Amino acid sequence: MLAEKVRGQDYLDHYREHGYAVVRRVFAPAEIAEMARSFDRAYAEGIAHGRSFRHGNLFYRVVPDAKLGRVVRYVQWPSWRDPVLERYRRDARLLDILRPLIGDDLKQIINQLHWKPPGAAFADFAFHQDVRFRRPRSAYRDLAGSYVQTGIAIDPHSAENGAMTVLPGSHLLGELDFGAGGRVMDDAMAEADLVRLGLDPKRVVTLDMEPGDVALWSVMTVHGSGPNRSDGDRRLYINGYVTAANCDRGEWAFHNGRPCKLPETPSLVHYEDLLARPEPHYVDP
Repeated sequence: MLAEKVRGQDYLDHYREHGYAVVRRVFAPAEIAEMARSFDRAYAEGIAHGRSFRHGNLFYRVVPDAKLGRVVRYVQWPSWRDPVLERYRRDARLLDILRPLIGDDLKQIINQLHWKPPGAAFADFAFHQDVRFRRPRSAYRDLAGSYVQTGIAIDPHSAENGAMTVLPGSHLLGELDFGAGGRVMDDAMAEADLVRLGLDPKRVVTLDMEPGDVALWSVMTVHGSGPNRSDGDRRLYINGYVTAANCDRGEWAFHNGRPCKLPETPSLVHYEDLLARPEPHYVDP
């Protein structure tokens, strides 16, 4: 399965050349259904809160929506609450995919559920590189060679429902100046942003996926996604991994090739006030 071809190339060759790849049919339908139920529980919990809510690294991003009233845009570190998601974030099949690229001593710095509900007024992500969010930069080393993002498709992904789009080969260009002050979430993809950087919008491709497929992309790969114009949801379970020696933050996912459960106490990842304010609390917009 993991040796299958991606557009005529092994997924490793495709990833190294283009900065992304899709490995097909990694997870079975019953496993995707199990993860989908976890998504549904997390979404209901977020809506019940009615606003953005944090408890340690667990974070529900809940926002008003002109069409639906209120939506959950994403949940960070749902694995602290959901044992199903905790188990799949350290699944051996993900390690099989990652090991040839970044080894088997891996920390995890991204653990997120992403939704694009049908009819949501805001569901876009502007073109960007994930390297933008690796702060403080001193905690993250060898960004291009040590970090891989993965996304498990829970639903079919297509242009119609806002699938991720990528610019092949952009991972080789280094960190690009998209403008530090520009928004990413809820901001539409703009071809002008690519043209300003000397990039060709016509080269952008859509990551079409079926449930159970796993996408992987570099933190340097330019990508974004559009609105959901379909009648169904578009869910993606995102897990980002890093060679442990090159990151001072994150939770262990695999140590010497063995899966690691979350510890009793969360580690510092992106929430800077984790030690000062770990208790449950609501977050103002």
